[in-house]
Amino acid sequence: MKIEKFTFGPFQENTYVLYDDTKECVIVDPGCYSATEQIEMADFILKNGLKAVLLLNTHCHIDHVNGNLFVFEKFGLKPIIHRLDLPVLASQEQASMMYGLPFEKSPEPEKFIEEGDKIKFGKTVLDVLFTPGHCPGHVTFYHKESGTIVSGDVLFYNSIGRTDLPGGDHATLIRSVKTKLFPLGDDVKVYCGHGPETTIGFERRTNPFLV
Repeated sequence: MKIEKFTFGPFQENTYVLYDDTKECVIVDPGCYSATEQIEMADFILKNGLKAVLLLNTHCHIDHVNGNLFVFEKFGLKPIIHRLDLPVLASQEQASMMYGLPFEKSPEPEKFIEEGDKIKFGKTVLDVLFTPGHCPGHVTFYHKESGTIVSGDVLFYNSIGRTDLPGGDHATLIRSVKTKLFPLGDDVKVYCGHGPETTIGFERRTNPFLV
């Protein structure tokens, strides 16, 4: 599996395109706000001959879902989320107004995913890990074969996701990291929702919120 990262929007959110040699790909957390950002992501997919087959959201804060409508209009894909994040998705317009940001209403989810589900595209299988705390329905996508996770806003380089937004809970987030992510192993590479990549081992040893 290969991973392409784009950093979009005023929140500098990381959007990911995951793909393999079958040319099928999935889009994770499209945060593209401007037409320029939308074109950048779409051009990568089209110029590399990829076929977008799934739209995944780790969670439904506005900076991770504002590109959902574009993905639907461009590739015909509706988001796949955890059911517990439906209220967060429903508050998208309110949150956008609070931050003074443009608003493009996300399509309703195509389906819901839960802990233990497997997301399949091409020759690739992603395991769904339920990792709440930043959001009630936050999930992490784990590719065991390559030892990588797309962690959304659960775990960052020397930091963790904020828990002061509606539905957040600090103790729950810490428990998610320590019981769901740490057991994956120190060598697992973490593709974060904001900022640079890191590893489980590095965060276990140095993250001030977790040591």
